[in-house]
Amino acid sequence: MSAFRAACSHRFVLLASLLCLVAGGLLAWHTQAQENERVAHVMTVDGAIGPAVGDYFERGLRRAAEREAEIVIVQMDTPGGLDATMRDMIRAMLTSPVPVAIYVSPSGARAASAGTYLLYGSHVAAMAPATHLGSATPVQMGGGGLPGMDPPEEEAPGDDEANGEEVGNGTEEEAADAEDEPAEARRRGETAMERKVLEDAVYYIRSLAERHDRNADWAEEAVREAVNLTSREALEQNVIDVVASDIEDLLAQIDGREVVMEHGERTLDTAGLAIERFEPDWRTRLLQVITNPNVAYFLMIIGFYGLIFELSSPGSLVPGTIGVISLLLALFAFQLLPIDYTGLALILVGLGLIVGEALMPSFGVLGIGGIIAFVIGSVMLMDDDHLAVSLPLIGGIALLSAGLMLWVLTRFIGLRRKPARTGQDQLIGSLGVALEDFQGKGHVRLKGERWNARSSEALRRGEQVRVAAVEGLTLWVEPANRTSEGA
Repeated sequence: MSAFRAACSHRFVLLASLLCLVAGGLLAWHTQAQENERVAHVMTVDGAIGPAVGDYFERGLRRAAEREAEIVIVQMDTPGGLDATMRDMIRAMLTSPVPVAIYVSPSGARAASAGTYLLYGSHVAAMAPATHLGSATPVQMGGGGLPGMDPPEEEAPGDDEANGEEVGNGTEEEAADAEDEPAEARRRGETAMERKVLEDAVYYIRSLAERHDRNADWAEEAVREAVNLTSREALEQNVIDVVASDIEDLLAQIDGREVVMEHGERTLDTAGLAIERFEPDWRTRLLQVITNPNVAYFLMIIGFYGLIFELSSPGSLVPGTIGVISLLLALFAFQLLPIDYTGLALILVGLGLIVGEALMPSFGVLGIGGIIAFVIGSVMLMDDDHLAVSLPLIGGIALLSAGLMLWVLTRFIGLRRKPARTGQDQLIGSLGVALEDFQGKGHVRLKGERWNARSSEALRRGEQVRVAAVEGLTLWVEPANRTSEGA
């Protein structure tokens, strides 16, 4: 029996070993097959272009390069976004070892403002039917949100005639208009900075158009006049390369197309590619919330207040916990935003001066200086021309924070300046009862205790007395009722 069991055990071990070898081989074969599989790396951009989208986009390009993907396809539907992030994304595309196709999809999507620049910067520009692009005029949003998200207001009828013919026709009228452009810009209320931003945007998008042999004249018109095109019109005017109904159709149409890469031309081989999706994860979704300049700024203020309240009332825990979490989230957002550290230092100095005004009253010098430093630092906090904290938010928080800090801390100082409510000073004005008839020395009962007392007036036993002064353990008292009646 023991020999039989030993034989069975030996056979079981051999069978288990064989199964492990087969499973290991299959796993290695599957892994090798995945590595050798030719894939199209697909990403999704749905919403405004900001630091979170830029981080997601660059991580996707790195992953595609690691997987040696044949092409990266970015399905995009965006109203626009930040100029700085858009330029970072275009720079990453132009230097990417993997070709990038921007595909405006699904039907009904748009590539407005920053999206138009991204289309022009991509190796393959594609759109689905019933989509559009354009409105690429740089916009500084007054509400402190993402610039470029809202298209400029439509021009009144007849403006096209006033502005002359299309750009690039080379007419004498255009030359005259070009000479008068600065004066016309002044009449429209444009500042020198706005004109600089506009001209920079025009030549930036023209350079992208020339690199990929697309319609540069229409690109300039999209920046100057905020015009738009449908997908079919964009294809007819050589603004995009392909109109495709879906990703499979796109891959089929661009197979064999030559694209301009960083180090020369490359022929795309997209037939039969497997689609590998890289969707936005929790990191991207979190960044989309906290990298809004207003949210990051508000988190910093909450963090500062939380720590101040925790230090002023040690052991309460809740303000300190909320403050630390908010401050860490704000710092994480600041590393992705173009922060001016001088502005950040001014904010902290300003808040410190407001606290100092309450602790060391200086007739408003520290407090007013703190408010001024706080507001200036808040305006300077974002050092990008197209990214700033909302001015109404800055003003509101400045008023609330200064008022709250000054009120709370001034109340604390006021309480410290009030007469003590314990000890001998607290006894003055208190009422007691004479324990015997006396004039001069005697005894009274005060707050349940027997005290030595002195009085310049005759007192009767049981008469109510008021404490006028305290000398050591002796109370100077006077008749309470007679004083009231005399008054």
